[in-house]
Amino acid sequence: MQAITDLFHRLSNLPDLVQWAGLFGLAAIVFSETGLLVGVFLPGDSLLVTAGVLAARGYLNVYALAPVLTLAAIFGNSVGYSIGRATGPRVFRRENSLFFNKKHAIRAHEFYEKYGHKTIVLAQFMPIIRTFSPVVAGVGGMRLRDFITFNVIGAFCWIWSMLGIGYFLGSYIPGIDKHIEIVVVIVIFISLLPGLISAYRAKRRRRFGAAPTIEAGDVRS
Repeated sequence: MQAITDLFHRLSNLPDLVQWAGLFGLAAIVFSETGLLVGVFLPGDSLLVTAGVLAARGYLNVYALAPVLTLAAIFGNSVGYSIGRATGPRVFRRENSLFFNKKHAIRAHEFYEKYGHKTIVLAQFMPIIRTFSPVVAGVGGMRLRDFITFNVIGAFCWIWSMLGIGYFLGSYIPGIDKHIEIVVVIVIFISLLPGLISAYRAKRRRRFGAAPTIEAGDVRS
C-alpha cells in the first residue's frame, strides 16, 4: 500500500519517479499502462523520454532499459488483447469508474475502425488510445498472428524512439536534466497533437455536414 501511495506522490515529478522506480519499476508502469485498463492515468511518452535523459546521465543502463521496457510493452499489449477476447463487446457496456471511462474505449474503437491493424502501431504514440487499442483489437477478433506482428513492431518503435530522443537530449544538451520539465511539456504536447487534430477535424465534419445545402431549384434570381 505504501508503494502505491509513493507512486501517486511521485507522478508529478518524473525524474524522481524514474529514479525511485528503477528498471523493473519502470517496466511495471509500462506494462500497466499498455495492459491494464486502470493504467490509463500513468505517464507514457514523457516517462520514457525522461528515462532516456537520465540514462544518458548515468542513472540507468540504457542497454538494459530498452529491451526490458520493450518486453513490458509487448506483454502489456498482449494482456489487453486477451482481455478484449475474453470480455467481447461487454467492455463497451461497462460502467464508468475512477479508472475507467467508456468514452475512451469507444474512441479507441473508432480509431481501430478507421486504421485497422495499423492501429496497434500508431496507437503506441497516442495516450489513452494506447491503453485501449489492444482491448479493441481483441474484441474485434483480430487474428493472434497479426496482432503479435503489429504488437512487436509498435512496442519496439515506441520504446526505442522515446528512449532514443531522451538519450540524445541528455547526451548532447548540457544541463537538460535540470530543466526536464520543459522536455516533458513538449513531449506531452506532441503526443496529444494527433488527438487534438483528429478532434478538430471531426468537429469540422459535423459542423459542415449539418449545414443546410442549397439545391439548384431553390436559388432565386
